[in-house]
Amino acid sequence: MLSVGELRARTYEERMEDVYRELPIRSSEWTNYNASDPGITILENMTAFSALQGAEIVSLSYRARMALLKMAGFVPQRGKCARVLLSADHLGSPVTLKAGDRFHLGDLTFETNRDTKVGGLKLTGVFAGEDDELRDVSYILDKEISVPARIFGDAPKAGNCVYFMMSGDPTDLKEFIFYFKALSSSSRNSTLDRTEHIFADIEWECFTAEGFKKINVRDYTSAFVNSGEVRVTLPEDKMAVYKETPIEGYCLRAVLKRAEYDIVPKITNVYGFLFEVWQKDTRAFSQIYNRNDKVTITSPIGKEVYYLIFGKEKKGSSYRRYELVSSMGQKGRFCIYEENPDGSVSFSFSEESFGYAPVKCKECVRVILYSEEIMRQYSVGKVIGYDDQELSIPCRNIVHETFFLIARRNTDDGYIYDFVRPEKKVDGALYYHLLEGEGKIIIEDAGDFIDADLFMGSVAVTDGKRGNISAGNLLSIDNTHIPDGFYNPGVGTGGCFREKLEEVRERFIQDMRTPYRAVTAGDYEYLVKTTPGLCIRKARAMMDENKNTVRIAVLPDSDEKFPKLSRIYAEKIEERLKERRLITSQFEVIRPSFAAIGVKCTVYVKRHYTDCKKQIEDRIRAKVDYIDSDRNFGEKLMFEDVFHSIEDLPCVEYVYDLSLHSENNKLAQMKEYDIYPRFDCLCYPGVIDLELVTSDK
Repeated sequence: MLSVGELRARTYEERMEDVYRELPIRSSEWTNYNASDPGITILENMTAFSALQGAEIVSLSYRARMALLKMAGFVPQRGKCARVLLSADHLGSPVTLKAGDRFHLGDLTFETNRDTKVGGLKLTGVFAGEDDELRDVSYILDKEISVPARIFGDAPKAGNCVYFMMSGDPTDLKEFIFYFKALSSSSRNSTLDRTEHIFADIEWECFTAEGFKKINVRDYTSAFVNSGEVRVTLPEDKMAVYKETPIEGYCLRAVLKRAEYDIVPKITNVYGFLFEVWQKDTRAFSQIYNRNDKVTITSPIGKEVYYLIFGKEKKGSSYRRYELVSSMGQKGRFCIYEENPDGSVSFSFSEESFGYAPVKCKECVRVILYSEEIMRQYSVGKVIGYDDQELSIPCRNIVHETFFLIARRNTDDGYIYDFVRPEKKVDGALYYHLLEGEGKIIIEDAGDFIDADLFMGSVAVTDGKRGNISAGNLLSIDNTHIPDGFYNPGVGTGGCFREKLEEVRERFIQDMRTPYRAVTAGDYEYLVKTTPGLCIRKARAMMDENKNTVRIAVLPDSDEKFPKLSRIYAEKIEERLKERRLITSQFEVIRPSFAAIGVKCTVYVKRHYTDCKKQIEDRIRAKVDYIDSDRNFGEKLMFEDVFHSIEDLPCVEYVYDLSLHSENNKLAQMKEYDIYPRFDCLCYPGVIDLELVTSDK
């Protein structure tokens, strides 16, 4: 079968060349290849039809491509705004940020999504509690340094706790965010659920007049295993000042209820009372109201904006547009426009004065604000009604959830307006797809909106991955009444553009190549190494023919010199393999064994070289060490590899004598000059007996 690329590339002329080359082979009697020959005419028609068919195959409609992708379980992932946490520690007193307040870092714009009270509260101290003793670790509050602190001690256990002291009572905030920077292992696999706690359970409490009281917390650090945020929701009870720590103040406490850490958590920095902003730039903003007399709005997109006002005159009806006027005295759909001293704008309706006004109901008034850029090109086009009609819109890289269109229809009673979001399927609705990255819409079903005029409604754009800014920046705010200096302690996350079809195809191919079922030894090893939440250094699978069982030796990452496979690791790995093994397959997870390898060596070294002994010992240790190298379980340790690695050192003249021996023959046996470790065994350097002789050269 021809590939899609071949179908797209082959023209009619190229196909006819193939026909002429093939004819002498097919029929030696056919000698007239002129256009006048009826047979040639038939071949030309058939070839033209084939070319048209090939072009049709490769020009599938958007709907058809979406359907094919969906059949395979793959659809383009939508674009997302990057999310950033900001600190307001530089503010001396609390301020309230409005929804849509804008922050800037270079040419990137970040916005708040809701009203938020920030500033005025700070973390003043952090104390680790262990065996009724307090240890001051407040240095992790300093953002200029990053000294790691084992906040639960060197050997975390149930009952250990951490006290976080605050400068004021945060009860009025209801919810606030802490961010913790942790020294985490680069080999740790991410978890599917960021709130899953594998190695420890923590109970959070706040201090009230009645003592410590349990509070609700969403912990995205996996109990301080990874860097991340902790979202705290306080009860209605007022907090009280805690006096049992060196620094008195309002207190939150994190208490370990279970501690089975593979690697002891180390925190380098903690930041308190953060708030969220999203990387987007709103170009057209919409606000709805349930009032029909007077509404007030403050522009979140600057002062130079244009307003469109819409109101419902019957419950459940479409909207009507109201024009702006500055005074009474005329009849029609009008509203009074007033500018307020605080920079906001009010719109007043009066059926008595103008003859028309919105009815009081849910979402009876909608106000849309446009930037000058969007207002100049806010007309999108007309709905014709044919399948997959494509229209361009004046923005690219659109934030999907902010977007809607205004559909205007002409009735006997004038124009009516509806606000239509993408991919909302109801009877008679305008159903369309938004290609946010390309700045297009594709109308799949016109519904009752044939011949309707389309205009831009609400829209915001994003810069995708550029919004995933690095940590440690200072962002400025548009509001001149609030000082600049908002600090982001963590990196921006989540920013991306909508996937293109080529990217979906690549993701599909990658998914097909990624092992899901455990069939081969490589499949077992891959699945073990990628177990969510675990740190796996090495894994090796081997078939035990006698037991008809696959045995997998696993080396976890840990602080120990000789890491052990803990109960949690064994359970998580077994749980993962049980889901993905073949029905009749049996497996066994094996704990690692370690065998010391002794080395005896006599080496002639060159004159004028210093520290030769350390260089040679380091080279031997690196070659014999399987735990901290790329060598895997059971790999043969070859005599010649050790010999040549020593001989290659610049300070070595030649190796006079070398011998290897295993200090545990059950785990690693010597055959001739080489060492053969057992299947589940890792070698490590034992006793190194090194004799140096200085060469005369």
